[in-house]
Amino acid sequence: MEETDLIKEARQGDRLALALLLKRHYAFLNKYLLKITMQPQLAEDLTQETMLKAIEKIRLYNGSSKFSSWLITIGTRHYFDHLRRRKREQHWQQQEMALRRTKWQVQSQGDEWPELLDMLARMPEGIRIPIVLKHYYGYAYDEIGKMMDIPSGTVKSRVSNGLKELRKELADDGERNG
Repeated sequence: MEETDLIKEARQGDRLALALLLKRHYAFLNKYLLKITMQPQLAEDLTQETMLKAIEKIRLYNGSSKFSSWLITIGTRHYFDHLRRRKREQHWQQQEMALRRTKWQVQSQGDEWPELLDMLARMPEGIRIPIVLKHYYGYAYDEIGKMMDIPSGTVKSRVSNGLKELRKELADDGERNG
């Protein structure tokens, strides 16, 4: 059966046509993903994710590009998503290690490390910095806004929302420990 016929039938809900279509392109897609990832297991995982997405979205395929190009587009986007997730995970791990070092350093000098600092450390910088500047150092909202190059209303909002989150975490910890 011709590829165009398989595509047409697959778009109309024919599962067998879709299975045949994806089977024809599986090895091609996997080889492409292997070349861009240089990791066989990751390439295999991305190939399968791409096939699942193609199954979900086959009705959206409009034929403006070759079917293989459509699959490559989906696969490439999955790979970029994977890289972004990995980058975020690595950033989080680096932050966690830096926090441990900082905590150890503070405690080894005989200073106390309150639980609140652990909670602050887990907050995004955009929220943590205004809270620290406001409540540890006493700066006004407009001063913080100038320091961070954001409107003072945004500073107020971040401080307010951050404090609500901290109170919630403290209450949750109190319930677990109490």
